[in-house]
Amino acid sequence: MTQDRTPDRPAGRPLVAYVLPVHNEAGGLAAFHEALLVATDKRPDLDFEFIYVDDGSRDGSLDLLLDLRAADARVTVLALARNFGHQIAVTAGLDAAAGRDAVVVMDTDLQDPPEVSLLLIETWESGADVAYAQRRTRRDSSFKRGTAYAFYWLLTRMASIDIPRNVGDFRLMDRRVVDEVNRYREHDRFLRGIVSHVGFRQEAVPFDRDPRYAGSSSYPLRKMLKLAADGILGFSTFPLRMISRLGLFISFLSLLGALWVVWVRLFEPDRAVPGWAFIAVGMFLLGGLQLLMMGVIGSYLGRVYVETQDRPLYSLAMMARGRDRQGSL
Repeated sequence: MTQDRTPDRPAGRPLVAYVLPVHNEAGGLAAFHEALLVATDKRPDLDFEFIYVDDGSRDGSLDLLLDLRAADARVTVLALARNFGHQIAVTAGLDAAAGRDAVVVMDTDLQDPPEVSLLLIETWESGADVAYAQRRTRRDSSFKRGTAYAFYWLLTRMASIDIPRNVGDFRLMDRRVVDEVNRYREHDRFLRGIVSHVGFRQEAVPFDRDPRYAGSSSYPLRKMLKLAADGILGFSTFPLRMISRLGLFISFLSLLGALWVVWVRLFEPDRAVPGWAFIAVGMFLLGGLQLLMMGVIGSYLGRVYVETQDRPLYSLAMMARGRDRQGSL
């Protein structure tokens, strides 16, 4: 996907790449990069590459990233041709990081402390193939904490694989894991589910999540709902099974209702009450359930349609790596 050019470095030392998606983070990029350098300078025995992926920012983030690259040959900048979304931006970074000994994925809003990435590296060095940062505490609103709890509760019960709770995309992956993850090219991506699906030895590293340093979240409620749908629809057929079970249950209720009508008609005709209210309510109820079922089926069918188009996941407008700078790819 991208050429494997890295800054000159001593042979034999492990190379750890950081994949850092950016979307309108100009207010905090300098502070984040400084904190990242302070953290990584504590491991002089390792070589580092910082792969920033600009996901169609409109606030000057790309110019700041190019300034970082000009000052440090370890910085790589990928600029997507438009806003493709967080999961696709991370995917572009993983493609560029192929061949590195390990890859750390983290956001640039300082909610994921760079110091914690050193703990992920230590866990990897102790033998883990994936070290994921698990939120012990989080300084979010009550609404976001509640919706996150509901999402993980549903995902735990619906998904066909075990996806850890309170875990985002902040994690370290060994080269073998990155190679496997890069083989998954579905468009409606849920990367934490994909990483769980590939297997290997995975260990949790608890941490306390900090508040955002600057700016606002690029994950409004609409995008959070889409990510939740990608997680459930991408790793579970439970909604489809529920449609069948609900259909059987309604059919059973209809059979009981029919038997009751026959009983009243034959044995207790005095109890028969004329009226259409119950029938009307029943029709609207069944009509709504049918539309809901069609919507669930349509969601799965829409995913199939998108995948059969086989379009590229993203388009790169520019790549700047080390001393090199490339135009449109």
